Amino acid sequence: MSSAKSKTLATWIALLGGGLGLHRLYLHGGRDPWAWAFWPPTLIGVVGVLRMRSLGQDDMLSWALIPWLGLSLSAAMLSAIVIGLTPDERWTARFAAGHAQRPSGWGAVLGVITALLLGGMVLMGTIAFGGQKFFEWQQQSEAAAAR
Repeated sequence: MSSAKSKTLATWIALLGGGLGLHRLYLHGGRDPWAWAFWPPTLIGVVGVLRMRSLGQDDMLSWALIPWLGLSLSAAMLSAIVIGLTPDERWTARFAAGHAQRPSGWGAVLGVITALLLGGMVLMGTIAFGGQKFFEWQQQSEAAAAR
């Protein structure tokens, strides 16, 4: 690592841009394959949202695509929580070796709290949306079979 990485900044990058893997790019650089692994599910989910906005809630492909966005955002919030809760000594050893580091303080704590709130809402919404659409699909299948 050429320069020290801030734990607070990494927490907030994961919170605000984690769905695109920006926190991984900040911490590990452009050659990190996990940073680029965030892009496909996020973009697939965004395509699902755009499809549903244009074609309506009955578009079954949207039902399958939208949860990818929720899972990607939930993973980003989990990353923010893990980063923010990493002990300062361990963080310094891994991302700021040889540099003087101040304690992370309230910035990382507030980032973790925000990530917990947003991550919980996104994950519950994703589960509820997926469950609702699955049961609607089952009901439609049973109605079609009864005809």
